[in-house]
Amino acid sequence: MSGILVVLEQQEGRVRRVSLEACATAVRLGQGAVSALAFGPGAEGLAEAVGSQGVEQLLVLSASPFDRYSSDAFAHAVVQVVRQTEPSLVLFGATAFGKDLAPRVSGLLMAGLASDVTAIEADGDDVLITRPVYAGKAFQRVRIAGTPKLVSLRPNVQPAGAGGGAPARVSVPTVDVPAPRAVVTGTERSGEQLELTEASRIVSGGRGMKAPENFRLLDELAAVLGAAVGSSRPVADEGWVPHSYHVGQTGKVVSPDLYVAVGISGAIQHVAGISNSKCIVAINNDPDAPIFKVANYGIVGDLFQVVPALTAALKAHLDAS
Repeated sequence: MSGILVVLEQQEGRVRRVSLEACATAVRLGQGAVSALAFGPGAEGLAEAVGSQGVEQLLVLSASPFDRYSSDAFAHAVVQVVRQTEPSLVLFGATAFGKDLAPRVSGLLMAGLASDVTAIEADGDDVLITRPVYAGKAFQRVRIAGTPKLVSLRPNVQPAGAGGGAPARVSVPTVDVPAPRAVVTGTERSGEQLELTEASRIVSGGRGMKAPENFRLLDELAAVLGAAVGSSRPVADEGWVPHSYHVGQTGKVVSPDLYVAVGISGAIQHVAGISNSKCIVAINNDPDAPIFKVANYGIVGDLFQVVPALTAALKAHLDAS
């Protein structure tokens, strides 16, 4: 077995950022030819995007039953492609898609899987993998016995390539999968903002916001920063914001360049979901709030005074520059 296969995730004809990061990571490992597998209508059009990351071949499954996501159909298809191409390593994104699909493929192949990986490096013909454990309090370095090795990469922790490569060569593998037992009949966007796992800047609010209407303060700050808006779990559970805003161990695990936590105390579940953020700014009126233990910068004060002042200052700075 040799080479690397990346299982792509696309939305409306666009490769998700985490898949591009996985493609670039596969190329950087330098362990043979890199291929990508894409599902769904318009998959053929992804050749340029993945080629820009150094992928040599794009395998396309766009006909029925792959026009809508089905856990069992997609898993059986990935297994057959793996058996045909014999890669030593298979990469997924650690998204809802990847977290559902990768364990199913692992089970069918009886192959080892390392999930939510934050770093992967070549070690001869093997790979050394780093992943968080104990809710992000520690990091574990592991190897996977046997081949193929399956890995799901946490979004926004590995850089994508600069681009410029030639489009990948497109081919259509022959697979025979059972009739799907369940399919996704439709999806609905919760809003127009960028998906949290792909956002480079996030502004999140917690119980300290006191009421759902006060999230407009965060919307205004996020607009100035070009950020997405998130929340702690209690806020989402109470219906102040959609559940898609929930950041934390049981929600969206994020790795932005900037994470602004407003009125969030810093429960361990929330901290686990933001531990890979490059810079954390906390705003809270309690100087003993646990969030300050993980924050790079902290502001102790009334968020209803601090946030508008911060928004105004940032806006004035941008207008002047």
